[in-house]
Amino acid sequence: MDQFVQRMIGAAKLDVATFESVEHDQNATLQALAVVVLVAVATGLGGMAAAGITGLIVGIVAAVIGWAIWAGLIWLIGTKLLPEESTEADWGQVARTTGFAQSPGLLRIFGFIPVVGPLVVLVASIWQLVAVVVAIRQALDYTQTWRAIVVVLIGWLINLAIFMLLGVNVTQ
Repeated sequence: MDQFVQRMIGAAKLDVATFESVEHDQNATLQALAVVVLVAVATGLGGMAAAGITGLIVGIVAAVIGWAIWAGLIWLIGTKLLPEESTEADWGQVARTTGFAQSPGLLRIFGFIPVVGPLVVLVASIWQLVAVVVAIRQALDYTQTWRAIVVVLIGWLINLAIFMLLGVNVTQ
């Protein structure tokens, strides 16, 4: 449990060594899933007044599916369409690093606080995207951060479009 918490803290600190550690630890995939679920619960609780218990459950399922799809999209784009010479990764490496990169999203639990809550959610969301960029730079062995930014944003936009087409609200 201590290693799990330390990895979450390291990911939130954008610590490169943490992302390298989870990238290469095949046993960390369930931990990454746990981070995704914890963040989804925090998000759901922070927005419980608006979404209710059904919204919480749908949010958890959507978060897990979204994480898996996003990791797949990032892996595909990053390794097949925009690789560098040193790029070598599998879906698990991308899933583990992006899962832990969701750690700052735990702050979304404060989303219910009037005035400040929406700001906290916005900051946590931006922080998560930055963490995913750092995670992907490491997982795909990129030397150029701009490439990681492009891959993450393309994958995020495609994932968002998929959920919008399915009518799933992913803004909470």
